[in-house]
Amino acid sequence: MTHLAPSHQQLLAHLAVKQGNAWVLSGPARVGKRQLAMQVAALHNCAHLTPGSVPCGVCPSCRALLAGHHPDVLLLAPPVQTAKGKASRRKVIPVSAVVASRDDGHDYEQHVYEFLEVRPTYRRRVVVVDGAEYLNEQAANALLKLVEQPPHGALFLFLTEDVRAMIPTLVSRSGRLQVPPITDGEWLAQSEQQGHSATSELLHFAAGRAGLLEQLGNIQSALQDARTLTHTAQQGLWPALQAAQALEPTFDPALHPEALRFVWQQELSLAARTEADRALEALQEALEAYANPALSFQVFVLNLRQILGA
Repeated sequence: MTHLAPSHQQLLAHLAVKQGNAWVLSGPARVGKRQLAMQVAALHNCAHLTPGSVPCGVCPSCRALLAGHHPDVLLLAPPVQTAKGKASRRKVIPVSAVVASRDDGHDYEQHVYEFLEVRPTYRRRVVVVDGAEYLNEQAANALLKLVEQPPHGALFLFLTEDVRAMIPTLVSRSGRLQVPPITDGEWLAQSEQQGHSATSELLHFAAGRAGLLEQLGNIQSALQDARTLTHTAQQGLWPALQAAQALEPTFDPALHPEALRFVWQQELSLAARTEADRALEALQEALEAYANPALSFQVFVLNLRQILGA
């Protein structure tokens, strides 16, 4: 199974108990909530589990989870694509993900209600909602009925960056556990175990977020993109527009904004960082509103040039 750092391993004792229908796991983005949730799902289905142990990693249930197609685990998250195949800019989990009869566009292969109607193949069905704050009101209310009386003793794990953004009725019916960042030493040890040589910059950027260990290559690319765009914006107009054009198709809304702010913190004055951050927010709002991406990035780099005095 995915190895957890010792500080996160200690949390499993609270989550391995059979009693309880739901847990809310809260913490910063990519702090390791999903990895912990998958360990919990493994714990509740492992064939060789003994008190105080960890998932064995070799039984049929553990192997299925490692392969990414466990019959008793359903992962629900905001879609990354729209029904038309475009990158989704708005984060929302609609009721169509919960009930098949509400999925008119057939956007989901599995739905929570129908998934839980079937008895578990192993021991316990587990629904992981990664981004529970993005459940719309209809979806949250539909899940509430299942949390109160889960079919076949199912377990719900609600992952969120901000408990206050969740529907209060779901929170009130769930146990709550804060997932903290791991220590720098744990992060470096995990990185070495995965065959990576983490730099001090990566360590500083990660800030103990265990989930970033699976994205080290993407992080390095995002940081390089951020530096290239920032430096090029201070050069000629044409190179700046070319840099914006190159960034647009590879822009990751989960990584690049943070990478840009990280680079700006190191290289720009406080006043310039404030203005650059506003320009970045305007870009993100334009993308979320499905404005023309190429034009949005051009406007962004022009604003950045003005802020940098280019």
